[in-house]
Amino acid sequence: MQQKKNFRILAAQVVVLLVAVTIYVLARAWFLYHARFDTFERVFSIVFLLSELFIMFHAFGFFSNLVSESRKHEPSPQAEPGQDASVAILIPARHEPKQVVENTLLTCMGLAYPNKRVYLLDDSSIESYKQEARELAERYDITLFTRADNRGAKAGLINDVLKTLTEKYIAVFDADQNPMPGFLRKVLPFLEADDRLSFVQTPQFYSNTDASRVALISNVQQAVFFEYVCEGKSSKESMFCCGTNVVIRRSALEDVGGFDEQTVTEDVATTLKLHRKGWKSLYYNKAYTFGMAPEDLGSYFKQQNRWAMGNVQLFRKLVVLFFTDIRVLKPVQWFEYAITSTYYFIGWAYLFLLAGPILYTFFNVPSYFMDPSVYVLTFVPYFMLSLLVYYSSMEKRNYSTINVFRAQMLSLMTIPVYIRASVSGLLNVGKGFQVTPKDGAKTVPLRVLWPQLLLWGVHVSALTWGILRLYYEQNVSLLMNVFWIGFHCFMFSGIFYFNRE
Repeated sequence: MQQKKNFRILAAQVVVLLVAVTIYVLARAWFLYHARFDTFERVFSIVFLLSELFIMFHAFGFFSNLVSESRKHEPSPQAEPGQDASVAILIPARHEPKQVVENTLLTCMGLAYPNKRVYLLDDSSIESYKQEARELAERYDITLFTRADNRGAKAGLINDVLKTLTEKYIAVFDADQNPMPGFLRKVLPFLEADDRLSFVQTPQFYSNTDASRVALISNVQQAVFFEYVCEGKSSKESMFCCGTNVVIRRSALEDVGGFDEQTVTEDVATTLKLHRKGWKSLYYNKAYTFGMAPEDLGSYFKQQNRWAMGNVQLFRKLVVLFFTDIRVLKPVQWFEYAITSTYYFIGWAYLFLLAGPILYTFFNVPSYFMDPSVYVLTFVPYFMLSLLVYYSSMEKRNYSTINVFRAQMLSLMTIPVYIRASVSGLLNVGKGFQVTPKDGAKTVPLRVLWPQLLLWGVHVSALTWGILRLYYEQNVSLLMNVFWIGFHCFMFSGIFYFNRE
């Protein structure tokens, strides 16, 4: 009964939010249509509005998943694993610290399931790491798999070992992921009950949140995804593999030719192949595995760069598929894949939204063309209601408001990373799969953070100039733009907050 009540309240809030968004967009479009401007102002104002619409599109995707998650879902059928339900536990590793790999080996060996076999897939190219892998395999009597080259990175490594496997299922854990003993007993019954279920994905949370501020807030960002987004995607038959903490039906993986080796996010691209062939996927929202978060800005940005570039590479595939075989996916799946593959273009959207107030303050280039009173009456309700729904949803999962705000701050500071990665992904150039460093928190040299510092410095300059103008001009439109500059300046100052050991 309480769950139904919560669903109705949330659904009502989202409906009101959609009404508020519609009113704001219509008002923006009306003023923009009737505005008088030169060519540059026209182009920039349109790009600015498109950036707003892009943010709203992704916000709608998140809120739709909130509503889907809040519904009462019937549990998936389950069946006790049969005698043939053997599991190959794969631990891919490349240049990982020995202690990290050893901890994962121990927890995988400790899984309370008799019909399993542990494989350490070492893809290291440095002899010292190779030797450590051999020592671990001999010490714990597990199977060591190596190969001559690094073709296809992690995806290629799993595909190569896949040719040698006979087990019915494969469980994949990254080298820093530690599953709890009951993991397989909880997950396998879903796969055993449905022969068309290709994999069951479980969440990933970090156990080293006390290591640094970056680690703590990275875990909050993970929570936004795993607590809500994944639940919504699973209910729409669109949940994708996250590459770790997952159990996959070997026959399904073989049916699509193994993991996709053409992107750096092979997990999502492979899921697309599975969905195209009619295989189903499931998200099981129980935390039975804990891993390691990036502990400094350098590691965090490297992780985000890999995710962003891989998702944009997926976008390229989806565009081709959309125009060549649109009926291969259901409409709701197309929507979810569109949300997933375009998310990291958000760096460009934020960049244009940041530029608006700055251009107005320095050069009087307008971006809204709205009467200030109309702007307040239409934008503020939409903006405040969005924050209310977002923050209240996270508070229900016991995440503090201040940490959720810091998660947004950390995301905003990643704009340069997202922009660079999106260009690399579109052009299909750049580095291949990169391992997120796990050698402790470090203060990143400021010269490395020059893009973030440049954005912060521009905002400081614009804020100073805007305050001086306000002193003499006392203009309401200028006041609103200076307010946003000040807010963004504060957000970018987080670079000093997070860049500490």
